[in-house]
Parts: sequence; structure tokens; C-alpha cells
Amino acid sequence: MTDAIENIDFAKYADGLVPAVVQDYNTQKVLMLGFMNEEALHHTEATGLVTFYSRSKKRLWTKGEESGNHLQLRQLLVDCDKDSLLIKAEPTGSVCHTGADTCWTEKNVKEDFLYYLEHIIELRRNGTDETSYVKNLFAKGINKIAQKVGEEAVELVIESKDVNRSLFLGEAADLLFHYLLLLQAKDCSLSDVVTLLQQRHQPK
Repeated sequence: MTDAIENIDFAKYADGLVPAVVQDYNTQKVLMLGFMNEEALHHTEATGLVTFYSRSKKRLWTKGEESGNHLQLRQLLVDCDKDSLLIKAEPTGSVCHTGADTCWTEKNVKEDFLYYLEHIIELRRNGTDETSYVKNLFAKGINKIAQKVGEEAVELVIESKDVNRSLFLGEAADLLFHYLLLLQAKDCSLSDVVTLLQQRHQPK
């Protein structure tokens, strides 16, 4: 990542500060905007913790130095005009000083609905609603969850041999839902599966 220091044009701005947009490495959500001078960029690369130049404090400021909610550096990119930075990082907690996930009060989750659904399943699993189907199924244990996945898979196969598109899609949705339950029951995530598929997709 040292190329960023060599390529960025700090002199383009009178105060020597370039805007640095921070994006979550995993969810792709924009988390915050800060400013960096050359020293802040050096410090970020050296420590692996995203560090800005604070215009109010008049000094280097590592995100999370007070709250402990750091930004772990994963990737650093310079834009085409060499006058701004895109920092991809993994937050260790809420990013905004208000306690929100982002400085735009967005929930820091992937926009893909399956990831959102995975999050909802986790909330229901850990919630207090005793009437929740998800909570009750988790309470019955891994064997029951695995059994449900098997049942839904068989029902999907049966519907695939028919011509009723609506019923087939309904069974497909049921299988996918219970598959997400099984992943959580095994302390795995949809991201784990996607990462593995991406690795398999790499040319050999």
C-alpha cells in the first residue's frame, strides 16, 4: 500500500489535507469521511489503524482512540486525479460518535437481502419472543434444523418435477430460509460460503 503515499498529491490543497472516504471492507457501506495529511497516511499504513488529521484537534487522530471502535485497514486506493483516498477497513464497533453504524445513520449491513435476512434470523434467535418460529426451531437443536433442511430439499425436488412455478418457487424459498438457519446453527455465515465459492472460482 506504500504506492498511495508516493502517488497522492497532498500539495493540491492549501492545507495539505486530502479527503479520505472510509468504506466497510465487507459490506461496502460508506462509513465516514475524514482528512489525511502525509503523516496521517504514513501512520495508518504503519499501524494498520486508520488515522486522520483532526482539523479541530490540530493533530493526528486515530479513529477509536477514545471509544476503542477502531478501523482496521484492509485496502487503500488513490483516485484518478490523485487527490483523494478510498480506505477500505473493518470497523470494530460503531463508527459515528452518535453511536450509529455510519455517519449517515445507515445500518452497516450488505444490501443483498439474503444478508439482511441472515441478520434478522440472528435477532430472532437471540430475541425474547417465545412464539418465534426461528427461536423455537433453534431451541430444538441442530438435529431438528438439519431435518427441516432435508425435508425442504425433498419437497423442492418433488415440485421441480411438476409445472407449477409458484409452488416450486415457494419450496425454493423455504429451503433457502432453512439453509440460512442451518448455517447459523453451525456458527457459519453466508459470507463464509460466498468466500469459499470465490476461492473455487479463481483460475488454477
